[in-house]
Amino acid sequence: MAISAAVVILPLGVLFFISGLVVNLIQAVCFALIRPFSKNTYRRINRAVAELLWLELVWLVDWWAGVKIQLFTDPETFHLMGKEHALVVSNHRSDIDWLVGWVLAQRSGCLGSALAVMKKSSKVLPVIGWSMWFSEYLFLERSWAKDENTLKTGLLRLKDFPQPFWLALFVEGTRFTKAKLLAAQEYAASTGLPVPRNVLIPRTKGFVAAVSHMRSFVPAIYDVTAAIPKSSPPPTMLRLFKGQSSVVHVHLKRHMMKDLPETDEAVTQWCRDMFVAKDALLDKHLAADTFDNQEQQDIGRPLKSLVVVSSWACLLVMGTLKFLQWSSLLSSWKGIAFSAFGLAIVTVVMHILIRFSQSEHSTPAKVAPMKPKSSGELSDSGQHKQQ
Repeated sequence: MAISAAVVILPLGVLFFISGLVVNLIQAVCFALIRPFSKNTYRRINRAVAELLWLELVWLVDWWAGVKIQLFTDPETFHLMGKEHALVVSNHRSDIDWLVGWVLAQRSGCLGSALAVMKKSSKVLPVIGWSMWFSEYLFLERSWAKDENTLKTGLLRLKDFPQPFWLALFVEGTRFTKAKLLAAQEYAASTGLPVPRNVLIPRTKGFVAAVSHMRSFVPAIYDVTAAIPKSSPPPTMLRLFKGQSSVVHVHLKRHMMKDLPETDEAVTQWCRDMFVAKDALLDKHLAADTFDNQEQQDIGRPLKSLVVVSSWACLLVMGTLKFLQWSSLLSSWKGIAFSAFGLAIVTVVMHILIRFSQSEHSTPAKVAPMKPKSSGELSDSGQHKQQ
Protein backbone atom coordinates (compact mmCIF):
# COMPACT_ATOMS: atom_id res chain seq x y z
CA MET A 1 0.00 0.00 0.00
CA ALA A 2 1.52 3.35 -1.03
CA ILE A 3 2.31 5.87 1.72
CA SER A 4 0.02 8.48 0.15
CA ALA A 5 -2.85 5.99 0.15
CA ALA A 6 -2.14 4.97 3.74
CA VAL A 7 -2.42 8.60 4.87
CA VAL A 8 -6.00 8.64 3.55
CA ILE A 9 -6.92 5.10 4.55
CA LEU A 10 -5.58 5.23 8.13
CA PRO A 11 -8.13 7.66 9.64
CA LEU A 12 -10.99 5.97 7.77
CA GLY A 13 -9.66 2.61 8.93
CA VAL A 14 -9.48 3.73 12.56
CA LEU A 15 -13.08 4.96 12.36
CA PHE A 16 -14.32 1.74 10.74
CA PHE A 17 -12.28 -0.55 13.01
CA ILE A 18 -13.27 1.04 16.32
CA SER A 19 -16.94 1.55 15.42
CA GLY A 20 -16.97 -1.98 14.03
CA LEU A 21 -15.68 -3.42 17.29
CA VAL A 22 -18.45 -1.55 19.13
CA VAL A 23 -21.00 -3.05 16.72
CA ASN A 24 -19.45 -6.53 17.13
CA LEU A 25 -19.65 -6.19 20.92
CA ILE A 26 -23.33 -5.21 20.79
CA GLN A 27 -24.01 -8.09 18.40
CA ALA A 28 -22.21 -10.54 20.70
CA VAL A 29 -24.15 -9.38 23.76
CA CYS A 30 -27.46 -9.64 21.90
CA PHE A 31 -26.50 -13.07 20.55
CA ALA A 32 -25.73 -14.34 24.05
CA LEU A 33 -28.56 -12.69 25.98
CA ILE A 34 -31.47 -12.25 23.54
CA ARG A 35 -31.21 -14.90 20.81
CA PRO A 36 -31.65 -17.90 23.17
CA PHE A 37 -35.06 -16.52 24.21
CA SER A 38 -36.31 -14.87 21.02
CA LYS A 39 -34.59 -15.40 17.70
CA ASN A 40 -36.86 -12.93 15.91
CA THR A 41 -36.20 -10.19 18.46
CA TYR A 42 -32.48 -10.78 18.08
CA ARG A 43 -32.78 -10.62 14.28
CA ARG A 44 -34.69 -7.33 14.40
CA ILE A 45 -32.13 -5.75 16.75
CA ASN A 46 -29.18 -7.15 14.81
CA ARG A 47 -30.66 -5.81 11.56
CA ALA A 48 -30.53 -2.26 12.96
CA VAL A 49 -27.12 -2.69 14.62
CA ALA A 50 -25.45 -4.24 11.55
CA GLU A 51 -26.82 -1.42 9.42
CA LEU A 52 -24.85 1.07 11.55
CA LEU A 53 -21.67 -0.63 10.32
CA TRP A 54 -22.70 -1.29 6.71
CA LEU A 55 -23.77 2.35 6.33
CA GLU A 56 -20.14 3.36 6.76
CA LEU A 57 -19.29 1.45 3.58
CA VAL A 58 -22.34 2.87 1.81
CA TRP A 59 -21.05 6.32 2.81
CA LEU A 60 -17.70 5.40 1.30
CA VAL A 61 -19.43 4.73 -2.03
CA ASP A 62 -21.95 7.58 -1.95
CA TRP A 63 -20.19 10.48 -0.28
CA TRP A 64 -16.46 9.86 -0.06
CA ALA A 65 -15.79 8.45 -3.54
CA GLY A 66 -19.02 9.64 -5.17
CA VAL A 67 -19.52 6.41 -7.13
CA LYS A 68 -22.56 6.77 -9.38
CA ILE A 69 -24.73 3.65 -9.43
CA GLN A 70 -27.37 3.76 -12.13
CA LEU A 71 -30.20 1.24 -11.82
CA PHE A 72 -32.12 0.03 -14.86
CA THR A 73 -35.31 -1.90 -14.11
CA ASP A 74 -39.06 -1.71 -14.64
CA PRO A 75 -41.23 0.40 -12.26
CA GLU A 76 -43.05 -2.61 -10.80
CA THR A 77 -39.80 -4.33 -9.81
CA PHE A 78 -38.41 -1.06 -8.43
CA HIS A 79 -41.52 -0.71 -6.25
CA LEU A 80 -41.21 -4.27 -4.89
CA MET A 81 -37.51 -4.03 -4.00
CA GLY A 82 -37.13 -4.31 -0.23
CA LYS A 83 -40.73 -5.41 0.28
CA GLU A 84 -40.19 -9.14 -0.34
CA HIS A 85 -37.67 -11.92 0.22
CA ALA A 86 -35.46 -12.29 -2.84
CA LEU A 87 -32.66 -14.49 -4.12
CA VAL A 88 -30.22 -12.14 -5.86
CA VAL A 89 -28.11 -13.65 -8.64
CA SER A 90 -25.48 -11.39 -10.17
CA ASN A 91 -22.48 -11.54 -12.41
CA HIS A 92 -19.24 -10.73 -10.56
CA ARG A 93 -17.65 -8.00 -12.63
CA SER A 94 -15.78 -5.75 -10.18
CA ASP A 95 -14.14 -5.84 -6.77
CA ILE A 96 -17.04 -3.96 -5.18
CA ASP A 97 -20.08 -5.80 -6.59
CA TRP A 98 -21.07 -6.72 -3.05
CA LEU A 99 -20.95 -3.05 -2.08
CA VAL A 100 -23.10 -2.09 -5.08
CA GLY A 101 -25.62 -4.62 -3.81
CA TRP A 102 -25.49 -3.05 -0.35
CA VAL A 103 -26.16 0.39 -1.82
CA LEU A 104 -29.23 -0.93 -3.64
CA ALA A 105 -30.36 -2.75 -0.48
CA GLN A 106 -29.98 0.47 1.52
CA ARG A 107 -32.11 2.35 -1.00
CA SER A 108 -34.71 -0.42 -0.69
CA GLY A 109 -34.73 -0.36 3.09
CA CYS A 110 -33.27 -3.82 3.73
CA LEU A 111 -29.54 -3.18 4.17
CA GLY A 112 -29.46 -4.78 7.62
CA SER A 113 -30.99 -7.97 6.21
CA ALA A 114 -28.92 -8.17 3.03
CA LEU A 115 -27.16 -11.56 3.22
CA ALA A 116 -24.82 -13.51 0.96
CA VAL A 117 -23.24 -16.90 0.44
CA MET A 118 -19.53 -16.37 1.12
CA LYS A 119 -16.36 -18.42 1.19
CA LYS A 120 -15.53 -19.70 4.66
CA SER A 121 -12.39 -17.61 5.09
CA SER A 122 -14.50 -14.43 4.95
CA LYS A 123 -15.90 -14.90 8.44
CA VAL A 124 -12.48 -14.52 10.11
CA LEU A 125 -11.98 -11.04 8.63
CA PRO A 126 -11.82 -8.58 11.54
CA VAL A 127 -15.00 -6.57 12.12
CA ILE A 128 -16.70 -7.13 8.77
CA GLY A 129 -16.48 -10.94 8.79
CA TRP A 130 -17.53 -11.15 12.42
CA SER A 131 -20.54 -8.92 11.78
CA MET A 132 -21.51 -11.10 8.80
CA TRP A 133 -21.42 -14.17 11.05
CA PHE A 134 -23.75 -12.54 13.60
CA SER A 135 -26.01 -11.53 10.69
CA GLU A 136 -26.42 -15.14 9.49
CA TYR A 137 -24.43 -14.97 6.28
CA LEU A 138 -23.78 -18.45 4.85
CA PHE A 139 -20.12 -19.53 4.85
CA LEU A 140 -19.02 -22.45 2.68
CA GLU A 141 -15.83 -24.35 1.93
CA ARG A 142 -14.74 -25.33 -1.57
CA SER A 143 -16.03 -28.87 -1.31
CA TRP A 144 -19.61 -29.74 -2.26
CA ALA A 145 -19.46 -32.87 -0.10
CA LYS A 146 -18.97 -30.62 2.94
CA ASP A 147 -21.08 -27.70 1.76
CA GLU A 148 -24.29 -29.43 0.66
CA ASN A 149 -25.68 -29.94 4.14
CA THR A 150 -24.30 -26.61 5.42
CA LEU A 151 -26.06 -24.77 2.61
CA LYS A 152 -29.33 -26.63 3.14
CA THR A 153 -29.31 -25.89 6.88
CA GLY A 154 -28.47 -22.23 6.34
CA LEU A 155 -31.14 -21.72 3.70
CA LEU A 156 -33.89 -23.39 5.72
CA ARG A 157 -32.89 -21.33 8.75
CA LEU A 158 -34.04 -18.24 6.85
CA LYS A 159 -37.59 -19.57 6.46
CA ASP A 160 -38.83 -17.74 9.56
CA PHE A 161 -36.82 -14.55 8.98
CA PRO A 162 -39.14 -11.80 10.27
CA GLN A 163 -38.34 -9.05 7.74
CA PRO A 164 -37.66 -8.94 3.99
CA PHE A 165 -34.16 -10.17 3.17
CA TRP A 166 -31.97 -10.46 0.09
CA LEU A 167 -29.65 -13.44 -0.28
CA ALA A 168 -26.90 -12.87 -2.84
CA LEU A 169 -25.33 -15.68 -4.88
CA PHE A 170 -22.39 -15.10 -7.21
CA VAL A 171 -22.83 -18.31 -9.16
CA GLU A 172 -19.80 -17.75 -11.38
CA GLY A 173 -17.88 -18.81 -8.27
CA THR A 174 -15.17 -16.18 -8.61
CA ARG A 175 -14.66 -12.64 -9.82
CA PHE A 176 -14.31 -11.93 -13.53
CA THR A 177 -10.84 -11.45 -15.02
CA LYS A 178 -9.53 -11.92 -18.54
CA ALA A 179 -7.51 -14.96 -17.48
CA LYS A 180 -10.57 -16.61 -15.94
CA LEU A 181 -12.62 -15.79 -19.05
CA LEU A 182 -10.04 -17.54 -21.25
CA ALA A 183 -10.20 -20.59 -18.99
CA ALA A 184 -14.00 -20.57 -19.13
CA GLN A 185 -13.95 -20.25 -22.91
CA GLU A 186 -11.58 -23.22 -23.21
CA TYR A 187 -13.81 -25.28 -20.94
CA ALA A 188 -16.96 -24.35 -22.87
CA ALA A 189 -15.34 -25.14 -26.21
CA SER A 190 -14.20 -28.56 -24.96
CA THR A 191 -17.62 -29.53 -23.56
CA GLY A 192 -20.01 -28.10 -26.13
CA LEU A 193 -21.39 -25.39 -23.86
CA PRO A 194 -22.08 -21.87 -25.21
CA VAL A 195 -18.75 -20.01 -25.25
CA PRO A 196 -19.03 -16.93 -23.00
CA ARG A 197 -17.72 -13.49 -23.96
CA ASN A 198 -18.50 -11.34 -20.92
CA VAL A 199 -19.32 -13.77 -18.10
CA LEU A 200 -17.93 -16.99 -16.64
CA ILE A 201 -19.72 -20.34 -16.73
CA PRO A 202 -22.08 -20.56 -13.75
CA ARG A 203 -21.43 -23.19 -11.08
CA THR A 204 -25.02 -24.23 -10.62
CA LYS A 205 -25.14 -26.58 -7.61
CA GLY A 206 -25.55 -23.76 -5.10
CA PHE A 207 -28.24 -22.12 -7.20
CA VAL A 208 -30.17 -25.39 -7.61
CA ALA A 209 -29.99 -25.98 -3.85
CA ALA A 210 -31.16 -22.43 -3.13
CA VAL A 211 -34.15 -22.77 -5.44
CA SER A 212 -35.01 -26.20 -4.08
CA HIS A 213 -34.96 -25.15 -0.41
CA MET A 214 -36.27 -21.57 -0.71
CA ARG A 215 -38.98 -22.01 -3.31
CA SER A 216 -41.74 -22.16 -0.68
CA PHE A 217 -40.92 -18.89 1.09
CA VAL A 218 -38.92 -16.70 -1.35
CA PRO A 219 -41.20 -15.35 -4.10
CA ALA A 220 -38.65 -13.79 -6.46
CA ILE A 221 -35.25 -14.07 -8.08
CA TYR A 222 -33.52 -10.80 -8.86
CA ASP A 223 -31.42 -11.33 -11.98
CA VAL A 224 -28.74 -8.64 -11.67
CA THR A 225 -26.26 -7.71 -14.39
CA ALA A 226 -23.56 -5.15 -13.58
CA ALA A 227 -21.44 -3.36 -16.17
CA ILE A 228 -18.86 -0.58 -16.20
CA PRO A 229 -19.24 2.10 -18.91
CA LYS A 230 -16.30 2.59 -21.24
CA SER A 231 -15.66 6.08 -19.91
CA SER A 232 -15.37 4.93 -16.29
CA PRO A 233 -12.40 3.25 -14.61
CA PRO A 234 -13.28 -0.03 -12.86
CA PRO A 235 -14.15 0.61 -9.19
CA THR A 236 -11.93 -0.97 -6.54
CA MET A 237 -11.74 -0.71 -2.76
CA LEU A 238 -8.44 1.17 -3.05
CA ARG A 239 -10.01 3.70 -5.41
CA LEU A 240 -12.92 4.11 -2.98
CA PHE A 241 -10.62 4.88 -0.06
CA LYS A 242 -8.72 7.37 -2.22
CA GLY A 243 -12.01 9.12 -3.00
CA GLN A 244 -11.87 8.31 -6.73
CA SER A 245 -15.23 8.05 -8.46
CA SER A 246 -16.52 5.48 -10.92
CA VAL A 247 -19.81 4.67 -12.63
CA VAL A 248 -21.61 1.32 -12.37
CA HIS A 249 -24.63 0.36 -14.45
CA VAL A 250 -26.95 -2.22 -12.89
CA HIS A 251 -29.66 -4.04 -14.84
CA LEU A 252 -32.24 -5.84 -12.66
CA LYS A 253 -34.85 -8.28 -13.94
CA ARG A 254 -37.34 -9.94 -11.58
CA HIS A 255 -38.31 -13.59 -12.09
CA MET A 256 -41.09 -15.28 -10.13
CA MET A 257 -39.78 -18.29 -8.25
CA LYS A 258 -43.01 -20.18 -8.98
CA ASP A 259 -42.30 -19.96 -12.73
CA LEU A 260 -39.04 -21.91 -12.48
CA PRO A 261 -39.09 -25.57 -13.55
CA GLU A 262 -39.47 -28.30 -10.94
CA THR A 263 -36.58 -30.70 -11.58
CA ASP A 264 -32.97 -30.03 -10.60
CA GLU A 265 -31.80 -30.68 -14.16
CA ALA A 266 -34.24 -28.13 -15.57
CA VAL A 267 -33.28 -25.55 -12.92
CA THR A 268 -29.62 -26.11 -13.82
CA GLN A 269 -30.38 -25.37 -17.46
CA TRP A 270 -32.49 -22.34 -16.47
CA CYS A 271 -29.51 -20.91 -14.61
CA ARG A 272 -27.20 -21.48 -17.59
CA ASP A 273 -29.73 -19.89 -19.92
CA MET A 274 -29.88 -16.89 -17.60
CA PHE A 275 -26.14 -16.40 -17.96
CA VAL A 276 -26.31 -16.82 -21.73
CA ALA A 277 -28.87 -14.01 -21.67
CA LYS A 278 -26.58 -11.94 -19.41
CA ASP A 279 -23.78 -12.44 -21.91
CA ALA A 280 -25.96 -11.13 -24.74
CA LEU A 281 -27.14 -8.22 -22.59
CA LEU A 282 -23.53 -7.27 -21.85
CA ASP A 283 -22.78 -7.39 -25.59
CA LYS A 284 -25.55 -4.82 -26.10
CA HIS A 285 -24.22 -2.72 -23.23
CA LEU A 286 -20.75 -2.79 -24.75
CA ALA A 287 -22.18 -1.44 -27.99
CA ALA A 288 -24.57 1.16 -26.54
CA ASP A 289 -22.69 1.90 -23.28
CA THR A 290 -26.00 1.64 -21.41
CA PHE A 291 -28.86 -0.74 -20.70
CA ASP A 292 -31.32 0.87 -23.08
CA ASN A 293 -33.93 -1.91 -22.83
CA GLN A 294 -35.00 -0.82 -19.32
CA GLU A 295 -35.98 2.46 -17.72
CA GLN A 296 -33.40 4.10 -15.45
CA GLN A 297 -34.73 4.55 -11.92
CA ASP A 298 -33.75 7.37 -9.60
CA ILE A 299 -32.20 5.81 -6.49
CA GLY A 300 -30.97 9.13 -5.09
CA ARG A 301 -28.26 9.58 -2.47
CA PRO A 302 -29.86 9.57 1.00
CA LEU A 303 -28.31 11.48 3.89
CA LYS A 304 -28.60 8.56 6.31
CA SER A 305 -25.10 7.18 5.75
CA LEU A 306 -23.60 10.69 6.05
CA VAL A 307 -25.39 11.25 9.35
CA VAL A 308 -24.27 7.86 10.72
CA VAL A 309 -20.61 8.37 9.76
CA SER A 310 -20.61 11.92 11.13
CA SER A 311 -22.05 10.62 14.40
CA TRP A 312 -19.47 7.83 14.63
CA ALA A 313 -16.69 10.34 13.91
CA CYS A 314 -17.88 12.75 16.62
CA LEU A 315 -18.14 9.93 19.17
CA LEU A 316 -14.67 8.68 18.23
CA VAL A 317 -13.05 12.12 18.51
CA MET A 318 -14.71 12.89 21.85
CA GLY A 319 -13.93 9.43 23.20
CA THR A 320 -10.30 9.66 22.09
CA LEU A 321 -9.82 13.08 23.69
CA LYS A 322 -11.38 11.88 26.97
CA PHE A 323 -9.24 8.75 26.93
CA LEU A 324 -6.02 10.67 26.27
CA GLN A 325 -6.88 13.16 29.02
CA TRP A 326 -7.56 10.33 31.46
CA SER A 327 -4.63 8.08 30.55
CA SER A 328 -1.90 10.59 29.58
CA LEU A 329 -1.02 8.00 26.94
CA LEU A 330 1.06 10.35 24.80
CA SER A 331 3.07 11.73 27.70
CA SER A 332 5.58 8.88 27.64
CA TRP A 333 7.60 7.06 25.01
CA LYS A 334 5.93 3.82 26.05
CA GLY A 335 2.48 5.30 25.43
CA ILE A 336 3.52 6.75 22.08
CA ALA A 337 4.94 3.37 21.04
CA PHE A 338 1.72 1.66 22.09
CA SER A 339 -0.36 4.13 20.07
CA ALA A 340 1.88 3.69 17.01
CA PHE A 341 1.55 -0.09 17.33
CA GLY A 342 -2.24 0.20 17.42
CA LEU A 343 -2.28 2.38 14.30
CA ALA A 344 0.03 -0.08 12.55
CA ILE A 345 -2.41 -2.91 13.32
CA VAL A 346 -5.29 -0.91 11.83
CA THR A 347 -3.21 -0.20 8.71
CA VAL A 348 -2.39 -3.89 8.28
CA VAL A 349 -6.05 -4.88 8.78
CA MET A 350 -7.21 -2.36 6.17
CA HIS A 351 -4.54 -3.61 3.76
CA ILE A 352 -5.82 -7.17 4.27
CA LEU A 353 -9.41 -6.08 3.59
CA ILE A 354 -8.43 -4.22 0.42
CA ARG A 355 -6.25 -7.08 -0.82
CA PHE A 356 -9.04 -9.57 -0.04
CA SER A 357 -11.43 -7.63 -2.30
CA GLN A 358 -9.11 -7.45 -5.30
CA SER A 359 -10.04 -9.72 -8.19
CA GLU A 360 -6.44 -10.58 -9.06
CA HIS A 361 -6.13 -12.20 -5.63
CA SER A 362 -9.36 -14.17 -5.81
CA THR A 363 -9.26 -17.88 -6.41
CA PRO A 364 -9.36 -18.74 -10.12
CA ALA A 365 -11.95 -21.08 -11.46
CA LYS A 366 -10.70 -24.59 -12.07
CA VAL A 367 -11.34 -25.90 -15.52
CA ALA A 368 -11.50 -29.58 -16.28
CA PRO A 369 -11.98 -30.25 -19.99
CA MET A 370 -14.31 -33.21 -19.84
CA LYS A 371 -17.76 -33.95 -21.11
CA PRO A 372 -20.65 -32.73 -18.95
CA LYS A 373 -22.84 -35.26 -17.22
CA SER A 374 -26.01 -36.39 -18.87
CA SER A 375 -28.01 -34.23 -16.47
CA GLY A 376 -26.27 -31.18 -17.83
CA GLU A 377 -24.43 -30.47 -14.57
CA LEU A 378 -20.79 -29.48 -14.55
CA SER A 379 -18.38 -31.93 -12.99
CA ASP A 380 -17.58 -31.62 -9.30
CA SER A 381 -13.95 -30.87 -10.13
CA GLY A 382 -15.03 -27.61 -11.69
CA GLN A 383 -17.55 -26.78 -9.00
CA HIS A 384 -17.04 -23.67 -6.88
CA LYS A 385 -19.00 -22.14 -4.13
CA GLN A 386 -20.33 -18.63 -4.40
CA GLN A 387 -17.86 -16.12 -3.14
